[in-house]
Amino acid sequence: MALTPSNMLPLGTKAPDFKLIDTVDNISKSLDELRGAVGTLVMFICNHCPFVVHVNEQLVELANYYSMKGINCIAISSNDVNNYPQDGPKFMQQNAINNNYPFPYLYDNTQEVAKAYDAACTPDFFLFDSHLELVYTGQLDNSRPRNGIPVSGKDLRFAMDALVYNKPINLNQKPSMGCNIKWK
Repeated sequence: MALTPSNMLPLGTKAPDFKLIDTVDNISKSLDELRGAVGTLVMFICNHCPFVVHVNEQLVELANYYSMKGINCIAISSNDVNNYPQDGPKFMQQNAINNNYPFPYLYDNTQEVAKAYDAACTPDFFLFDSHLELVYTGQLDNSRPRNGIPVSGKDLRFAMDALVYNKPINLNQKPSMGCNIKWK
C-alpha cells in the first residue's frame, strides 16, 4: 500500500464524459445519465483499499443525504484487476451490495476515465456543480485508518452544503490521501 495524495485537478475543470458498466446491474451508464440537478460527486474507490473501507459507511450516508438535495454520487473503480483481482467487477458488485451503495459502482476497465480525471488515489473525490464544472477536489475529512479521528465527512460535507445552498466553497482544499490507483 503506497500512501498517495490526490493530484488536485484545477477547479473549474469540466467533468470528463464517460460511459461505463455499472457492476451492480451490468448496464452501461454515462455521466450525463447519472449527473444530479444541483451537482455530481465522482468518487474513485476500490474494494480492498483500507482507506476506502475506513470511509465506506460515510460515503453511503453522504450519498443518501445529498441525493435528496440534488447531488448524485457516482463511484468508479479503475484498478488493474489482473494484479488485483479482488477489485474486479464480480467483487465490486458484491461489495456494493454488502455496503448498500445507493450509487452506481462503475468499472473503468481501460483506466481512461481515471486518467481523464487525473485521479491518483482511492478514495479520490471530484465535486461538480450543475454545469459539470469542478468546485471541490480534496479529502473527505481528516480521518485516516488508525489515526483515531472519527470519520465525519466534514470537508466534503461543507463543500456539498455550499453547493446546495449556493454559498461560496472554500478554495483552500486539502488533498485526499489513500492507496494509489493500481495502474496497468
